[in-house]
Amino acid sequence: MAGARRSLLVSFAERYTALVIGTLGTMLVARMLTPAEIGVFSIGAVLVGLAQVLRDFGVGQYVVATATLGTAQLRAALGVATTAAWSLAAVVALLAGPAAAFYGQPVLRDVLLLLAVNFLLVPLTSLTLSCLRRALRLSAIYLINTTHSVTQLSCTLWLAAAGYGSLSLAWGTVAAAMAAVIVSLPLRPAGMPWLPSWKGAGAVLRFGAYATGGNIVDEAGVAAPELIVGKLLGPEAVAVFGKAQAMLNLFNQAVTSAVSPVLLPLFAAQAREGRSLREPYLLTVGCMTAIAWPFFLLLALLPLSATRLLYGPQWDEAAALIRIMCLAGTLYSMFSMARYLLVATGHVREQARLDTLAVLGRVAVVLPAAAGGLQWVAAAVVLGAIFRSWLTWRCLARLAGVDSQDLLRAAMPSLLVTAVTALAPLSACLFVQPGTNQLLVAVAAAIPLWLAAVALVRHPLAGELGLAWRRIRGRLQIP
Repeated sequence: MAGARRSLLVSFAERYTALVIGTLGTMLVARMLTPAEIGVFSIGAVLVGLAQVLRDFGVGQYVVATATLGTAQLRAALGVATTAAWSLAAVVALLAGPAAAFYGQPVLRDVLLLLAVNFLLVPLTSLTLSCLRRALRLSAIYLINTTHSVTQLSCTLWLAAAGYGSLSLAWGTVAAAMAAVIVSLPLRPAGMPWLPSWKGAGAVLRFGAYATGGNIVDEAGVAAPELIVGKLLGPEAVAVFGKAQAMLNLFNQAVTSAVSPVLLPLFAAQAREGRSLREPYLLTVGCMTAIAWPFFLLLALLPLSATRLLYGPQWDEAAALIRIMCLAGTLYSMFSMARYLLVATGHVREQARLDTLAVLGRVAVVLPAAAGGLQWVAAAVVLGAIFRSWLTWRCLARLAGVDSQDLLRAAMPSLLVTAVTALAPLSACLFVQPGTNQLLVAVAAAIPLWLAAVALVRHPLAGELGLAWRRIRGRLQIP
């Protein structure tokens, strides 16, 4: 358990470092580039994002979750990842011209060509990261990913200031991938092969077929609103919708993406030992909702203040979308970790089926909603989240014995914590004018209220926070 706590601490440190760097970059780039320029890159990033899921063909999950992992399996994994990524680089490069013509944005061609170069570089780092994650060597991952973030930000800002527009974001992505490759070389685990092989690739492909199938349809569901908006409403509308999505994704960057690199290896290890994952998952639900629900409530009450602080007044239109889509984040926070439970227990086929149904449902509501404008698209995203949550609940009940009463019991303390914490943003709405001060006052009041509520209701997080405080006091020699 101590090892798990330390891994979570390092993972959170890594994600918060990336969050600070990314937020700083977002604030600066949003003021240096126009919505149209950001919108063109957003279209390219979304299109390439669909291919990103195919990039390693489930190799990362295979390396972390497989029961035995030797040199032969690693060479086969490297062979699959390299072949998939380099093939996709060629496909993206070939489709760059037609995609630019389809959206009527000539510069999109150059953006996609640069992002295709990124595909050539990523396999040189991805297997190293997967092996480090399996071994929970998160300090090494911290160094690689932080180098990636700093390089991307520095290059993007330099080129944006030089007038490169949308291409500054694309060049930043390529520069970051090159920096990650250089830093990862001395951190490679001992015994990692340099040469790929297709011998034994069948096991990797069988696992990857379902894992990647589920991941790509899930990514398609995430990308569908922006692709539909980009075609029907134009690049500026894509940029506004993207800013709203990015605001909600702050929770994923700060919490979900920090927990998941630790949770999947831990779930996989417990599954290999034949232990039930029901109670660990319910504990995860309780902890996640205790953080997610106050976050999304505060954001839903103060979207204009948050938007102006991060992006500036030119993005005010995103505030109304944020308020609506916070409902989706609030609900799905109970089920966001289910993917790692299903993958760890070998139910990748069920996860793929769930992803497919969820994406079909999301596209079915977003496509007609786009005709009514961005707020209708935001409402459709909420409907899609409700449908996906229902599908996930059914899957958990059938495969892990987690029923609705279990979920409600796990989340009830979080509801009380949220109710207490809500006093802060509600007071800020009543007594402080919208703007940076309103948001800062709300956050400053919400943090002590949240801590007090966690202790008052004896939330499972209280013990972890108390342990962390005792360790900090001991290291700093605070009496």
